[in-house]
Amino acid sequence: MIVDVFGIEAFLPGSQIDVKPIRDYDQYVEKTMEFKVVKINQEFKNVVVSHKALIEADIEIQKKEIIGKLEKGQVLEGVVKNITSYGVFVDLGGVDGLVHITDLSWSRINHPSEVVELDQTLNVVILDFDDEKTRIQLGLKQLNAHPWEALDDTIKVGDTVKGKVVVLADYGAFIEVAQGVEGLIHVSEMSWSTHLRSAQDFVSVGDEVEAQVLTLDREERKMSLGIKQLHPDPWNNIAEKYPVGSKHEGTVRNYTNFGVFVELEEGIDGLVYISDLSWTKKIKHPSDFVSVGDKLEVEVLELDVEGRKLNLGHKQTTENPWDAHEATFAIDSIHEGTVKDKSDKGLIVTLQDGVEAFVPSRFITKEDGTKLAKGDTDKFKVIEFNKEFRRVVASHTSIFKAQEEKNIKVAQKKAESADKTTLGDLGGDLAALKKKMEGK
Repeated sequence: MIVDVFGIEAFLPGSQIDVKPIRDYDQYVEKTMEFKVVKINQEFKNVVVSHKALIEADIEIQKKEIIGKLEKGQVLEGVVKNITSYGVFVDLGGVDGLVHITDLSWSRINHPSEVVELDQTLNVVILDFDDEKTRIQLGLKQLNAHPWEALDDTIKVGDTVKGKVVVLADYGAFIEVAQGVEGLIHVSEMSWSTHLRSAQDFVSVGDEVEAQVLTLDREERKMSLGIKQLHPDPWNNIAEKYPVGSKHEGTVRNYTNFGVFVELEEGIDGLVYISDLSWTKKIKHPSDFVSVGDKLEVEVLELDVEGRKLNLGHKQTTENPWDAHEATFAIDSIHEGTVKDKSDKGLIVTLQDGVEAFVPSRFITKEDGTKLAKGDTDKFKVIEFNKEFRRVVASHTSIFKAQEEKNIKVAQKKAESADKTTLGDLGGDLAALKKKMEGK
């Protein structure tokens, strides 16, 4: 600002007007005040003045008086000097103190501006300070009784209460049932389902919810609540709704390496093991077969009411194709197939109807001495079939080896026949010779 001193224009820095931050400089225009000359530059004809320098000395004396009288628990009047995201700075008359955001209100707040505003005059209580009393911790909420002390005495375990979701975490939600009084709904108390999910799947911050009081400790100021208790337990009549052998449509909620969790209704979900997903496909991970949110037809295989466990199957909802495969892929039957994959142990060959067969390494040699490779199409002979384990073992080498053995047997029979013919002829000659000799 520019200050007129005896007709000379002097410069007044904004920081030198007062000891506290100034938000409205216009209020000082045309105002007459006392200033201290703090700098003169004759060469540039520059004069710098300060009003803050005049009052700092008085403030310092005042500050020492205030600090000397400070005591924990003392209530003082102050003015809100600054507001930050973590708290409020209050001017106690030359001495600043901080009211942390957690000490502003018994209720949860997102920002201090929800409770106070700049230049507001308010009473605060001294909570703590350091040895030099330069850092003073203040409290505002401590001037009022703790909300738990005002909580209705009639509220007891089993009662139904209403409240607003104020904090949300994966493990649960905090519900404000009265100003400054919160209860926790653990995620396990949000649904009858034994397959736990995140609390975000059930509620959002700001939601008004109804819950039942499960535990209440007024001394420790703790309360636990439950939502599922307000609804009947779906497992009570589970055997009637989902008997073993019954078929239903469910929703894929989650999967692990060993199977898929399928929800039949809210609170009731079961596990489909990876081996019960398909009759024909060899599935390495459930995500290769289904996705979360998919609808899946299932059949109830096992039901454990006490353990609240449901074992489901998807492949059981269709006929087992291996019943037909048993006749098609009989031992010694020959089929055309294509090599799908190759490893040190052998080949995986795709036969008709999508059936995959394993061909051991010793049976992959062709008649010309070369070995079958990935992508080759040729004939294969079934040498083993197991319906229970859905296993087919085949051989390519055995086809021409068997033909070779057959050819050898035919040759042997011809040779044996030729030998008999020769001996017969010789026997006839001997008989004729004998007659001839007897006639003589």
